Amino acid sequence: MTTFFYFAYGSNMLTQRLQARCPSAAPVGPARVSGFGIAMKKKSKDGSGKATLAPAFRGISQDTFGVVFEIPENERQLLDHAEGYGYIRDDAYSVTLTRSDRRFTTSTYLAADDHIATNLYPFCWYRALIIAGAEQHRLPQDYVADLRAQAFQPDPDPHRASRKEAIGVLEAAGFAHLLP
Repeated sequence: MTTFFYFAYGSNMLTQRLQARCPSAAPVGPARVSGFGIAMKKKSKDGSGKATLAPAFRGISQDTFGVVFEIPENERQLLDHAEGYGYIRDDAYSVTLTRSDRRFTTSTYLAADDHIATNLYPFCWYRALIIAGAEQHRLPQDYVADLRAQAFQPDPDPHRASRKEAIGVLEAAGFAHLLP
């Protein structure tokens, strides 16, 4: 079976979230990419901000952490569909596994230039998914603290399907305590 490696740095870091989208996804391990920061500035259809990677400001050295997963090639279209709107897939994205310093060429998704806005905030449940994934994969504590410090907004639609799905995944994974 042919597989590919995927670098998740947003809500897909939580294994259960990614497996709801790509059932055979298996974590390889925590990874980092240098020279980029996580930004919640990707415009979403629901009006909130989603995660993307942005170049570090003014040459400041910065690492963004995430998780490398191995996924069967026949599930790639499922991931493309889940990421969808406003993202561009990069299949030559280089990351380094944090435990071994082994470099990996992965696929990842970055916001298209015309889908970035500076006045966006993630919904509380989306931010909780990211923190849950970071905690689950034991990313550096200072990085998790930075994620926790990210501004967020409440979801104005308590019946939103993606909100309900996220809460279900967080509960099943044991991270419901991260919701406000």
